[in-house]
Amino acid sequence: MEIPKAVMMVFPLFWFLFSTISSTLPTQANTFPPCNETEKHALLRFKRALYDPGNRLSSWSAHDDCCEWNGVRCHNITGLVIELQLGNPCFSNFEISCQEFALGGKVSPALLQLEFLNYLDLSYNDFGGAPIPSFLGSIRSLTFLDLYYASFGGLIPPQLGNLSNLHYLFLGGSDYSSNSEKEPPSLYVENLHWISHLSSLEGLLMFQVDLHKEVHWVGLTSMLSSLSMLSLFDCKLDNMSPSLKYVNFTSLISLHVVSNHFIHEIPNWLFNLNTSLLDLNLRDNQLTGQIQECLGQLKYLKTLSLSYNSFDGPVPSSLGNLSSLAFLDLYGNRLNGTLPSSPWLLPNLVDLDIGNNPLVGTVSEAHLKKLSKLEVLDMSSTSLIFKVKPNWVPPFQLEYLYMSSCHLGPDFPTWIRTQTSLRYLDISNSGIIGVAPTWLWKWASLINGRIDLSNNQISGNLSGVWLNNTSMYLNSNCFTGLLPKLSSNVIVLNMANNSFSGPISQFLCQKLNRTSQLEALDLSNNDLSGQLPQCWNSWSSLTHLNLGNNNLWGKIPDSLSSVLSLEALHLQNNSFFGSIPSSLRDSTSLGLLDLSGNQLLGNIPNWIGELTSLNVLCLRSNKFTGEIPLQICRLSSLIVLDLADNDLSGFIPKCLNNFSLMATIKTPDGQFTALQYSRYEIYVESLTLMTVGRELEYKGILKYVRMIDLSSNNLSGSIPTELSQLAGLRFLNLSRNHLRGLMLEKIGRMTSLLSLDLSMNHLSGEISQSLADLTFLNHLNLSYNQLWGRIPLSTQLQSFDAFSYIGNAQLCGAPLTKNCTSDDESQNMDAIEENEGFEMPWFYISSMGVGFIVGFWGVCGALIFKKNWRYAYFQFVYYMRDWVYVVVATRLNWFCNNLRSL
Repeated sequence: MEIPKAVMMVFPLFWFLFSTISSTLPTQANTFPPCNETEKHALLRFKRALYDPGNRLSSWSAHDDCCEWNGVRCHNITGLVIELQLGNPCFSNFEISCQEFALGGKVSPALLQLEFLNYLDLSYNDFGGAPIPSFLGSIRSLTFLDLYYASFGGLIPPQLGNLSNLHYLFLGGSDYSSNSEKEPPSLYVENLHWISHLSSLEGLLMFQVDLHKEVHWVGLTSMLSSLSMLSLFDCKLDNMSPSLKYVNFTSLISLHVVSNHFIHEIPNWLFNLNTSLLDLNLRDNQLTGQIQECLGQLKYLKTLSLSYNSFDGPVPSSLGNLSSLAFLDLYGNRLNGTLPSSPWLLPNLVDLDIGNNPLVGTVSEAHLKKLSKLEVLDMSSTSLIFKVKPNWVPPFQLEYLYMSSCHLGPDFPTWIRTQTSLRYLDISNSGIIGVAPTWLWKWASLINGRIDLSNNQISGNLSGVWLNNTSMYLNSNCFTGLLPKLSSNVIVLNMANNSFSGPISQFLCQKLNRTSQLEALDLSNNDLSGQLPQCWNSWSSLTHLNLGNNNLWGKIPDSLSSVLSLEALHLQNNSFFGSIPSSLRDSTSLGLLDLSGNQLLGNIPNWIGELTSLNVLCLRSNKFTGEIPLQICRLSSLIVLDLADNDLSGFIPKCLNNFSLMATIKTPDGQFTALQYSRYEIYVESLTLMTVGRELEYKGILKYVRMIDLSSNNLSGSIPTELSQLAGLRFLNLSRNHLRGLMLEKIGRMTSLLSLDLSMNHLSGEISQSLADLTFLNHLNLSYNQLWGRIPLSTQLQSFDAFSYIGNAQLCGAPLTKNCTSDDESQNMDAIEENEGFEMPWFYISSMGVGFIVGFWGVCGALIFKKNWRYAYFQFVYYMRDWVYVVVATRLNWFCNNLRSL
């Protein structure tokens, strides 16, 4: 189960609350009175109703004291149960699987017999969308109720308003399997009137609870005089009551209202919380307008996050009044102009995020001299110029520095050398030009984290360099020489788009001090040469490997299959020859296989259908022969099938409609782990595909591509009608084959098509009228076939130029210059021909009758008495019948088309 980003955001807050609550509870002594038997039996009934795949409740035995059971805490004097701490342990230990240890099933009303229960934690479990039991509102002793991320669904029972002693309430969140097509369960309310009865409430957290029906949530929650923490994440709220001038949040310390849809300015009532508010998070709410100067009234603020909104205008100078501020996040807005001096005068600032705003101006050492506590600095994706003296020594020690896509160069920033505590350095695409300084690599080897120098023009020979960082991004620079040596600590290494040269074997067969941890390796677009060696046992942890666009040659080694965890393999645009090694059939985790642009030959192996995890299969521009194997239809998770530019023959398999991800318009999460490495870093796979008539690179959006390209082969037969069932297909290219027959009659069902190329085949008949239903189509090529008739009328089809239809002599209508005759004119001509046929003279009819009798007996008489003549005659007749049918149909078709053009 993947821990959501929002969980990580509130983790420190939870930990603070948990510590606070735990400190107020009595400490458990070493000896306890025995467990109450009535409560023991109640707990056993509660256990029987639960599903416990991880055996977390294995200690719950009738033969043992229930106060010793896992997750149960009793009062040290009475022995009565006061706490059930049954939250999933994955919350505090991210190394274990949450789903494996998630409790499920039913929450039994046996809990009602625990009369003194004051603490109930069922967080991070999976109750499969079951409603929150209304009887919980009858456990009046509860002071703490945590149902966060427990996959409850439906209406939140208003009976929870009866818990007048409740201090903390955490609700919402679910974890449905990412492979499930079902919508995850969610909670909702009809109104929040019941919440005003929780007079003792101090902390309220709602995550993904639908609150959109309650427009007065601000007024209702402000009635809770003890409320100190309010967190509403992704609750579909659409207003913050901007018309209110004052609210009664007299005790509020922390306000987190995140990922909603307000589309208005910050309400004025917020600025009146100037006596208590320490923590304000309004991230990702679509808030608009300028950030008011009134914000400076919240003088006790320690954390302020207004990121990912639509604020414009200048950064308010009143921020200088927030002298206690330690965390300032304005990332991802439209703030413009120059930065005021105020943010640089905050002596307690630890984290400053102003990136992804169109800010301008120059930042010098004078701006930063008072920020001695700074640990995080984000100026990325701005137009700020960072200009300091070469010998500048900052007053701070950063742990995270984000300066990508801002003006840091052209010289390499030497002051970075002083930052020995860095764990994350991103100065990619920052205009740095020239040779990397000699100290860089030794300094970098001491940084145990991520270093990203990509997309600059940094040069240097790395032949003798040793890399030790967990993640290193040197891609898209000007580095030369042999590939550097690696430490076994490196997990992600991207050196693509440089000028590294030399044999690949020297790098792959290097000796490491211990087993390599490398999981993602990208050496594409260099000048590496030689054959792939047999050293793959040293790289058993690899999951993503890209060696594409180099000068590699030889056969693909069988030993490559020893990398059993391989999920993505790029060997495209090299000079590999021979067949696809059969050992690759053991690479069952493969989700992406790109062998295009080589000299591979032979048949596409039948065992390819055993790689059922494949999302992408690219074999284009090789020398494959034979038929497309039917086993390929077993690849139901396929989203890209590119077999173009080979020598394949035979029919297009009818079973291609088994590609279930192409048959649906949805893009379910969790189906594309091979397309993005994200265990330690985000490394996104990219793929160059021929779509919409030209080559395009797909990277972040690759999982949304749905493509079949069988062009430039020797395929024959008709286009299978089953293809029209692929409603999610976006790119279909069957051009340059020998396909015959009609176009797909129900092609209009393929509503997601963006590009369709059927050119240079032998397709005949009229263009299907349903083609006009493809409203998203932006590339069409039906040229050089034998299509005839009128081009269907639609805004989309007439928007293409004539080149989409040329080479079909009998096609007419816009955008072609050849006009079609009206249907009425065609029908009139047929009627005239019928009338003329009935005015023949009578003597023609009588002559035909005499001729018929003579001819009939002259021929048929001989056939009756000559058996061998009879057989030969009828064989000839059958042949002539077929020939006449073809000739007449063709000529009649030609005649009618010429008649319409008169």
